[in-house]
Amino acid sequence: MTEQDEVKGLLASLKVYLEDLRESGVDGLPYAAPAVAVARAAETNAVAVASGARETLEDIRAELGECGRCGLGGTRTNLVFGVGSSEARLVFVGEAPGRDEDLQGEPFVGEAGQLLTKIIQAMGFKREDVYICNVLKCRPPNNRNPLPAEIEQCHPFLLRQLKAIAQVAIVALGTFAAQTLLSTKEPISKLRGRFHDYHGIPLMPTFHPAFLLRNAAMKREVWEDMQQVMRLLGKEPLKKQDA
Repeated sequence: MTEQDEVKGLLASLKVYLEDLRESGVDGLPYAAPAVAVARAAETNAVAVASGARETLEDIRAELGECGRCGLGGTRTNLVFGVGSSEARLVFVGEAPGRDEDLQGEPFVGEAGQLLTKIIQAMGFKREDVYICNVLKCRPPNNRNPLPAEIEQCHPFLLRQLKAIAQVAIVALGTFAAQTLLSTKEPISKLRGRFHDYHGIPLMPTFHPAFLLRNAAMKREVWEDMQQVMRLLGKEPLKKQDA
């Protein structure tokens, strides 16, 4: 049985499971786990692997185009796809673009982004060595929380981005990103401090840089998380955080 056949079998089982849930009175799954959308992305990636063609970030960005798959396409200034190396060993995933990111079309360029850059440098990387993106590609109006329909449209593209990058580890920045990627409602305070599995990739949840700007005392916890990531990547952790 080929990998593509296995994926099709899993999708068939998932369809039966969802139909059983619907018949038992469950109308939908929690928005943090858009299972059908993610399964579609997995099938797309399996087809690419089976045909010997691996998707590139350029391919995914081209397919997004001037995206209007949800209402955010009509309110954004710029679509914020992601930035960094396609060969990055480490990927940082945030929630959604903010005002500065919406204006510049690049993730994490505001004050929180400057702090993230310092953290990346303290880990022994340059910003261009890693890859940085968000769960959503467009800024929600007034920085409100993303809606389920918006997540459902964006999450498959995020999964494809992550599979196109040769990363060893993912860092989920903040509650929303961690809960969405891990399909859980657990608070970030309970998720951080240990690795979780995301489609076979080690994922470390930690506090969002914007949270650290308001709660500087929590930098110690973030640095402890980053030291675990550094060890996973074969880097010797520094004794003191400079960020």
